[in-house]
Amino acid sequence: MNKDLDDPRLTAVGLLAEAYTGLMNRLAAQFEEHRLSQVEFEVLMRLARSPGNHLRMTDLAGQTTLSTSGVTRVVDRMERTGLVRREACPSDRRSSYAVITDAGMQRLSDVLPGHLELVQRWYVGLLPEARLAELLDSLRTIRDAVNPCATAGSAETALPA
Repeated sequence: MNKDLDDPRLTAVGLLAEAYTGLMNRLAAQFEEHRLSQVEFEVLMRLARSPGNHLRMTDLAGQTTLSTSGVTRVVDRMERTGLVRREACPSDRRSSYAVITDAGMQRLSDVLPGHLELVQRWYVGLLPEARLAELLDSLRTIRDAVNPCATAGSAETALPA
């Protein structure tokens, strides 16, 4: 067998992909039960956890798995169902914000208890506290290297007022 195929780097990437896919499969039914896609849930979470419950559309794209045009399509769909709305950016007329609505916050609060239960059962609850802390630290290191825009517009990167 080719030694390159036994490379632990391939194992590391493969395990990450398999773990992510397995976890998303475990969460999918619960999202469907609440009439949300995984990406819609992600958008609601990102907005709800951001200062002022809003993000510039470009920052939302940077924080999700979507392109700028993909975020536009998702926000358009979510706006039609009343989960988010758009607001003009007062300092840049070319930009707009996606803002979570009361209905979006309600949908999120309906989904969250079951979601957290599943995350506990299939992810964080499988690791002792110290290993989980190490994993989260490692994931942040990797995220920051491969996706430096992932925290754009969040409290983590927001400038003081």
